Amino acid sequence: MRDKEFVSKLLKTALPITLQNLMLALVAVSDSLMLGNLEQNFMAAVTLATQIQFIQNMFMSATVESSAILGAQYWGKGDRQSLNSIFCTTFKICGGIGLLTFAGCVFAPRALMLIFTDEEVLVKIGVEYLQIAGWSYLLTGFSQCYLAIMKITDHPDSTAKISSFAVILNIVLNAVFIFGLFGLPAMGVKGAALATLAARIVELLLAVGMSYRKNYIHIHFSDILKSHKELLSDFMKCWLPLLGACLMWGVGFTSYTAFMGHLGTDAAAANSICAIVRDVICCLGNGLANGGGIIVGHQLGAGKLEKGKEYGIRVMKLGFWCGFISCVLMFAFTPVALNFIKLTEGAEKLLYQMMVVMAVYMIGRSVNTVIINGIFAAGGDTMFDMYSLAVCMWGIAVPLAALGTFVFHWPVVIVYGCTCLDEVGKIPWVMFHFKKYKWVKDLTR
Repeated sequence: MRDKEFVSKLLKTALPITLQNLMLALVAVSDSLMLGNLEQNFMAAVTLATQIQFIQNMFMSATVESSAILGAQYWGKGDRQSLNSIFCTTFKICGGIGLLTFAGCVFAPRALMLIFTDEEVLVKIGVEYLQIAGWSYLLTGFSQCYLAIMKITDHPDSTAKISSFAVILNIVLNAVFIFGLFGLPAMGVKGAALATLAARIVELLLAVGMSYRKNYIHIHFSDILKSHKELLSDFMKCWLPLLGACLMWGVGFTSYTAFMGHLGTDAAAANSICAIVRDVICCLGNGLANGGGIIVGHQLGAGKLEKGKEYGIRVMKLGFWCGFISCVLMFAFTPVALNFIKLTEGAEKLLYQMMVVMAVYMIGRSVNTVIINGIFAAGGDTMFDMYSLAVCMWGIAVPLAALGTFVFHWPVVIVYGCTCLDEVGKIPWVMFHFKKYKWVKDLTR
């Protein structure tokens, strides 16, 4: 922390990204607070329904992160033409993903809801939400492409401003549409979905408009149909392992939510609150991972491998500090959350138990996010994430949680603890791989 250049670069990059992540997480908080204030089932159903977007985000994240990995290195090298080719590739893939998600939510919402719960009351509420929110999923990928390019081209503050404005708009419209303010009819769950759609439209318009300012990168639509074979090959080498890892993690995490949904409405509601608090606190680790990864990638792409390695070691140490801080924050947020949500006595008891488990989990989550998704990814070392998930999540956590839910009928908190085993357990493996320094690579041509 005595290196002023390092601290300046990290703060300039990581703080706006952390703010952006926090503002996005606050949308889920506002949805849950407002809907939970009406009825517990509204909150639980919307949390289950938004797992569809969660799965979509797995595909989007792999695509956007691949463009960020290569883009950060090419920006460090000063090659704008290659960066534009990477942008076009990302744009096409994200557009296809958004279209598929939109079709599923609008035309087959009931089938999607039945994946996560067999409680009919939750299914009906979720269907109402998805039929409107599905339209917003069509736009999300495009806006994320623009925001990702801004992050890696020294404009992370612009992404924070755009996301913050969209989130504030979403929260205000949530209140207006859900409760029926200013003479409008109270729309409940449909109002939450409509507010999300309006915010996504505004976010995309702002991102496109901002990209045409001086010193910004904007997509050249004349290049959309063109293909740079070498760059596409490099992109696929990053994208396929990341996609595999994101799908493993995303489907595994979604299965955790499904397990809670099958353990009753109290378990689903408590898990919803726990997930919201977790997502807010994770913004700290996610911001450090993204910001740290970008500044490491800039050094590696510029050919400064030793400096990139040094930056990576510093970011790794900060990842451990971030984990311990997140653990403390998890305990601190528990009583605060309970003051704003109407829960049954059973759900409230489960929430306290889950929060204790989650506090320990946050240490592993923060450390692994910073190292795997930030440092390893910066140098194109994307295969490790997939291997670790295959062993720790799918080899241990998911089977144990599934057996506890459907075969042995363990108490809810035991099943929940099983879903948190993977992150804490793989820290030694992650550190062993870190010390090999396979991530210290220049990926540019």
